Amino acid sequence: MITLQDLRKVYATRSGEVVALDGISLEIPQGQIHGIVGQSGAGKSTLIRCLTALERPTTGSVVVDGAEVSVLSETQLRRARRRIGMVFQHVNLFEARTAAANIAYPLAVAGVPRAERATRVAELLDLVGLGGRGDAYPAQLSGGQKQRVGIARALATEPAVLLCDEPTSALDSATTRQILRLIRDVRDRLGITVVIITHETSVVREVCDAATLLADGRIVESGPLADVVTRPGSKLSQALVPVPDVGVADQRTLVQVSAGGAQAQIAHALYAIATEPDAHVVAGAIETLGGVRVGRWHLDVPDGDRAAVLGRLRAAGLAVEEDVA
Repeated sequence: MITLQDLRKVYATRSGEVVALDGISLEIPQGQIHGIVGQSGAGKSTLIRCLTALERPTTGSVVVDGAEVSVLSETQLRRARRRIGMVFQHVNLFEARTAAANIAYPLAVAGVPRAERATRVAELLDLVGLGGRGDAYPAQLSGGQKQRVGIARALATEPAVLLCDEPTSALDSATTRQILRLIRDVRDRLGITVVIITHETSVVREVCDAATLLADGRIVESGPLADVVTRPGSKLSQALVPVPDVGVADQRTLVQVSAGGAQAQIAHALYAIATEPDAHVVAGAIETLGGVRVGRWHLDVPDGDRAAVLGRLRAAGLAVEEDVA
């Protein structure tokens, strides 16, 4: 659904060139919820602007729903953007219009007849859990309800892709969970592809199927969550499934083992760890990420037997990372 190939964006400034994106290549399949994670300055905002062709890349290509948006004319681009829905951190609703009128606005711009607009708006209000609230004005809605209106507005033109730019960072934790569940429900019911731009790994943990970590305009790592979590040395893994820091005694080493997949695979991993006589569990965590169970454990292993212990754990199918202290 989305293909980025060698994407590079350079801004010219008085003090020299600033490289915002540096060789980004990424594929996001249809129906996936993909999180783009990174701290401020990582290149997230520039990336989403390139996805919507608000910025033209310096080099490289951006293909969304079969169209290379980076080379479209303005007329072609307006049509292509109707296949891309946007959800913003700040919803930016028209305060003088009702929730229904806000949702209807992109349909009116697209020239959809009034009767058809009314039917579509009613469907969307029900979809986002606001049936019966269409006559309410933004001032009469909570922050979470406003974001639901924003999601409905983004879905009005039946897009193939939903881009969410920090959609929950202005919400409390309970409302955040509700909005993320709504995004997953929308994906499940409509089959839409969702890209969530965020600096919060908790958002990725809650709703995403796959994730990409950006830093300094480059991809540090990317992949399905179950693969990322079991990847040795993964920074995303440490953030998504954190394990408490612990110390070990002299002549012993702290190692990390991880596993992901169905519940049976986690049970197998737990059995392999429990039946390893020379390894002691000192900390661990098990999470469900993207519908997949994943686990990380820190084991206390004697230095003299380390090679044999790690060999047995690897033979049992566990991903092993040494010297994690």
